[in-house]
Amino acid sequence: MRLNGRHKIIPYLFIAPWIVGFLGLTAFPAGSSLFMSTFDWSVVGNRKFVGLGNYTKMFGDNVFYLAMANTAKYALILVPLSIILSLGLALLLMSNVRGIGFFKTAFYVPTLLTGVALAIVWGWVLSDRGVLNFFIETLGGKQVHWLTDPRAALWGVVLTTFFGQGAQMLIFLSALKNVPSELYDAAKIDGAGPARRFSRITLPMIGPAITFNTIISLIAAFQEITVVLNLTGGGPDKATYFYSLFVYENAFVRGNLGYASANAWVMLVAVLGLSVMFIRLSRRWSYYEV
Repeated sequence: MRLNGRHKIIPYLFIAPWIVGFLGLTAFPAGSSLFMSTFDWSVVGNRKFVGLGNYTKMFGDNVFYLAMANTAKYALILVPLSIILSLGLALLLMSNVRGIGFFKTAFYVPTLLTGVALAIVWGWVLSDRGVLNFFIETLGGKQVHWLTDPRAALWGVVLTTFFGQGAQMLIFLSALKNVPSELYDAAKIDGAGPARRFSRITLPMIGPAITFNTIISLIAAFQEITVVLNLTGGGPDKATYFYSLFVYENAFVRGNLGYASANAWVMLVAVLGLSVMFIRLSRRWSYYEV
């Protein structure tokens, strides 16, 4: 039925809260930060238009390259590990065993911990006399200075954020349950073993879920700040000085809002470019329904 008069407004009233929230909490702040990035905009003092000066300054800043390199290392380690862990847990939950509901809950609970709580708990685990070093020394290994050794600090942050993969696990679990069982039956008749069925059927069929979880993990890696700020503070010797911490310090420690806004937009472009590239590559090995 065609809507006439005031009835045409009703659909827009239903979506009005989302539109207002998007414009006020996303679009306006994003536009404001892009505008601020063209100014020498300090918390106090005069504001001076510099055009692309903040971006030019950034690409000549050695700290910028250090923060980007640390973040890239962190993402290259964390993203594959998180995909493997969440997919492995989802495959385990596909088993028909007693008490499967308990295991679903147990695997998901770490996701509910906030960044501050996570940093506090893992700060105890990774300390020189913590639980992890206790087991390492019990097995005959040497104590690892997870939070004070520049060579080990990045791995300490990875361990801290590695286990909160409950949401990705549920996405994989849903994707696995939607794979038609007829495909596995046909593959068994043709003599395909478990490994071949997994590589030729399971992975392509859950390809969209892999792509989605990879992009979400990539975004989370570039935005990671709470754990680092509370666990290592960017140290030791800036070994865990991530890009998000670089943006945070420029904005709220040095008070240079214009420069920090330029930093944030460069991060947006970098993450967007990596996401688009991965989506295009995923089309080669993922199955999408037409």
